[in-house]
Amino acid sequence: MSARPNLLIILADDHGYGDISAHDGPHLQTPHIDRIAENGVRLTQFYANSSVCSPSRAALMTGRYPDRVGVPGVIRTHPENNWGYFDTNAVTLPDALHSAGYDTAHVGKWHLGLNPENHPCRRGFLRFKGFLGDMMDDYYTHLRHGNNYMRDNLETIDPNGHATDLFTDWAVEYLRGRQGAKDPFFLYLAYNAPHTPIQPPEEWVERVREREPEASEKRVRYAALVEHMDDRIGRVLDVLKETGLADNTLVVYTSDNGGQTNVGADNGPLRGGKGDMYEGGVRVPTCAMWPDAIPSGWVSDAPGMLIDLLPTFCDAAQAGIPDNIEGRPMLSALKGGTEDEPRQEFHYVRREGDGRFRGNCQRAVRQGSMKLLQNSPFEPLQMYDLSADPYETDDLAPNGGARFNELGKMFQVETQRAGGAAWQASVDR
Repeated sequence: MSARPNLLIILADDHGYGDISAHDGPHLQTPHIDRIAENGVRLTQFYANSSVCSPSRAALMTGRYPDRVGVPGVIRTHPENNWGYFDTNAVTLPDALHSAGYDTAHVGKWHLGLNPENHPCRRGFLRFKGFLGDMMDDYYTHLRHGNNYMRDNLETIDPNGHATDLFTDWAVEYLRGRQGAKDPFFLYLAYNAPHTPIQPPEEWVERVREREPEASEKRVRYAALVEHMDDRIGRVLDVLKETGLADNTLVVYTSDNGGQTNVGADNGPLRGGKGDMYEGGVRVPTCAMWPDAIPSGWVSDAPGMLIDLLPTFCDAAQAGIPDNIEGRPMLSALKGGTEDEPRQEFHYVRREGDGRFRGNCQRAVRQGSMKLLQNSPFEPLQMYDLSADPYETDDLAPNGGARFNELGKMFQVETQRAGGAAWQASVDR
């Protein structure tokens, strides 16, 4: 096995913790996501950095807490509804890997800025084929607010087909082109499934409906969208094997936040879902495989977050890890060893508008098993001991005490540290 592996991140959009077969998700089957876990490790304590998309993606790309790189909330088309501007000075994962000799490519959803300076090809990727925006209003037209954000590098394109199929085709095309290449690659494959609109191909709906007659129609359609994505992930894994690339490729599957329960997602026994700072909003299904490096079929409770993937991939690639990041390498833990400094602190953030937020933030911090959260800026703080109360039913905040004060100080300090990062390209409107 070569010292430097190929690297592949597969990121889903709003995939709930309970919605894989390995987590006993009801009414759905995910044999190919499970294949990654069966041939490697499944992580039960892995988290997104936010309850929504853009902040988590900024954390993944930089190894930093997202509000420190200007993305505390969702980056959107219209300035009045935009809550982030990706810091152009932040070093990205593809920056670090390209400097170490990697070919870098992004296929799928970007969601870290529509400005030219924040195009993926200007943030470390040599190739980009996908969608710049937040969500698609239709998986077939690919438009958002009437805008076409589909790009092939810098060129606007108008492809035909379901977005999940297109992203898979483009990833497969890239992988086939890497066969026989001397330099290793980093491919970031980001699906927009199973984000709304819940729009799976109808043949997949019929398949699930026939197999799961007791499931609600909402659940059937959501499960079909997940299963369609899982099938396409299987195609990507098959091509890795067919091309001989699988033998030395580190593959990680994860999600940007929890599942949206009101459209059919299931976060298992965890409280809440997308948009919440409860466990169902931030704990995500995650697994990794790397033949001959990660033992097969084991389960790890090593704590981690999306920010930890940057130093982990740099560690595997023998690339320099950027300075001043909050991410911690997890490669030893993935391989079945013990981390030198396992993650003890977790910070989560989401800035948002509308009546629930009015431009303020929801936040959560965790130290060890103790978690302090404010699910809305207008709600009281809540505190839970996840070791004794993993489903967050017993709020300890009313009793106060030293732990409450300690976590509250962390809450405040992190807010101050993030205060120097601009999160609007311009305040003029």
